Amino acid sequence: MAATAIVLPPTTPPDYHRIVSPTLAVPSDPNVSIPVGLLACQRDPLLKETTTTVVSARLVQAAPQPKRAKKNKAAASTEPLVEVVLHDTVIFPEGGGQPSDIGVLTSSDGQLWDVREAKRTGGHAVHYVKVGERGADAALSAFAVGSTVGVALGEAGYYRRLDHMCMHTSQHLLSAVLENTHKLDTLSWSLTEYPTPSYVEIPRALSPEEIAAVQAECNRYVFEGRKVHIEVEELDTEFHQGYKPASVGIPLDYAGGVKRVVIIDGLDRNPCCGTHAPTLHNLQLFLLPTTENLARANSSSARLYFLSGPRLITHLTSTHSYLAQTAKTLNAGAPQVPERVQQVIDERKRMTGRAEDVEKELACLLARELVKEKTDESDAIVAYKHRIDDTPNALGFLTAIATAFVNELATMPSPPKSYLVVFSSSPSSQTTSSQTVVMLFGSDEKKVKEVGDGLRSKLSVKGGGKGQKWSGKFTGVWLDGREGVHVRELLEFSA
Repeated sequence: MAATAIVLPPTTPPDYHRIVSPTLAVPSDPNVSIPVGLLACQRDPLLKETTTTVVSARLVQAAPQPKRAKKNKAAASTEPLVEVVLHDTVIFPEGGGQPSDIGVLTSSDGQLWDVREAKRTGGHAVHYVKVGERGADAALSAFAVGSTVGVALGEAGYYRRLDHMCMHTSQHLLSAVLENTHKLDTLSWSLTEYPTPSYVEIPRALSPEEIAAVQAECNRYVFEGRKVHIEVEELDTEFHQGYKPASVGIPLDYAGGVKRVVIIDGLDRNPCCGTHAPTLHNLQLFLLPTTENLARANSSSARLYFLSGPRLITHLTSTHSYLAQTAKTLNAGAPQVPERVQQVIDERKRMTGRAEDVEKELACLLARELVKEKTDESDAIVAYKHRIDDTPNALGFLTAIATAFVNELATMPSPPKSYLVVFSSSPSSQTTSSQTVVMLFGSDEKKVKEVGDGLRSKLSVKGGGKGQKWSGKFTGVWLDGREGVHVRELLEFSA
């Protein structure tokens, strides 16, 4: 992740976190867990590590999943975890639409323990620590109640924090501009996995001109370097029950916590528990120039995608790389790439049309040859033809031959009274996983069904048909001296 390119203040300003209630204070008792809303990661989002004490620890099989979480059996972990509650932490537990941080705990004996994720349970942050090969007993001993531990984001965890912080603060900025300037509420938002764009859901789609205007206004605030700070006070019952914004409100199980408001100076005040950058400097918000329309049973809305911080840098880097590679392939400068690509597409369409015309002519020639091969005096044509062909649409070409064959018979002054034909088409290089396309057609539906059933039972050709046509696929190596012999025997038996 290219988060190192984001320039943020080395330390969080002292006035970033403001407790505005005279009766509220951060708990200092090391045996008490500081509630979510007053955690070190929320008081100082740029703090990478701290030392704290263990409040509780127990062994669990897996971290609890949200009720609305999508089932993913492959991702579900069965390894035992230690559920650790600390007095304080720099590892943010998921909330407010922001995913959990990852990090490392250092026990008093100097051993490192990976924190897979952190979650909020009630009003407290719970760390889910990987046990690993050291075993559950060693982990529980390392995190005995009252023991001193180090808690840190680590390099990967800090890069993840920078990404989440930039995207979350940018979402507040974007939603504020949409509401203040365009009277558009944010219905919901999603902080997607790095490095994909995140989005806000709004009541209607925006035109390209509106998107450009929103982006320009957002970045004007970025260039001004508007400060961001947090105000915290007690969470009273009236506020807890009454706060129900359009997207996500304060969870009903958030007990013993605080009312936390994120403020962008002169622009926005919004209740939120996430980690936020202390300033808009260097966020550089970019909006994708289209919106995705959503249609629901009783309403419609649109998603506006955005990038900021590390994701924007990654997007610009990868996009430039793709453009440079494409320009090199097309032997053109970057500004000429769209024109050259259109030329390639147009030429591809012309070549496809020419190839289709040639295939049609070839199908007619093959059909005429098949008719001419009838040298006996009977009034029936019974034939089997195998082709070696690397076309991606073998069935389509065989169908074209069959159609041309029927059309050819219609032009004959004395056409045969019946016909039964089998085509097969294999790639030039065959392996045990190769597929051979088999097609059967005839004038007698009963005989077509008999031969089709025989292909299934004797050659394990998977397929079916209706009326005068039948088709299927054979997996493996098709040999004329083996599979071809069985096809001829089926035709002779049915003739």
